[in-house]
Amino acid sequence: MADNIKIIAQNKKAYHDYFVLEKYEAGIELFGTEVKSVRMGQVNLKDSFCKVYAGEMLALGIHISPYEKGNVFNKDPLRHKRLLLHKKEIMKLNGMLTRDGYSIIPLSMYFKGSRVKVELGVCKGKKLYDKRESEAKREANRTMERATKGGNY
Repeated sequence: MADNIKIIAQNKKAYHDYFVLEKYEAGIELFGTEVKSVRMGQVNLKDSFCKVYAGEMLALGIHISPYEKGNVFNKDPLRHKRLLLHKKEIMKLNGMLTRDGYSIIPLSMYFKGSRVKVELGVCKGKKLYDKRESEAKREANRTMERATKGGNY
């Protein structure tokens, strides 16, 4: 059975600012009006990160815009959202968080069937020279692609 995956939002800035070492899939605890906003694609993962608090993994900074027809049932757009992971996974990720320079960043949010999932990345921050180097590689690949296609560049 193939899973029906529909991507809602991606955090492209995370790939620019961090080296992604490992990836994990987690469920996310949302309320009804938040799910409706997510279905409309009103999600921003740009400055979000994850933290372990009291044995639970929380996602901070995920902005889900209020649902237009939600009135009093709308929640705070920047509230801390609980991520659904197994206890052993949370303990392993917490151990990685204690290392110097490591953080857990939401990379993308998507529907897997009817459930909302978040792809988490265990990341290590890039220095400025690393960012320049990756940009130079990307530009070199672009020029090679253009040359092989026979463009006038």
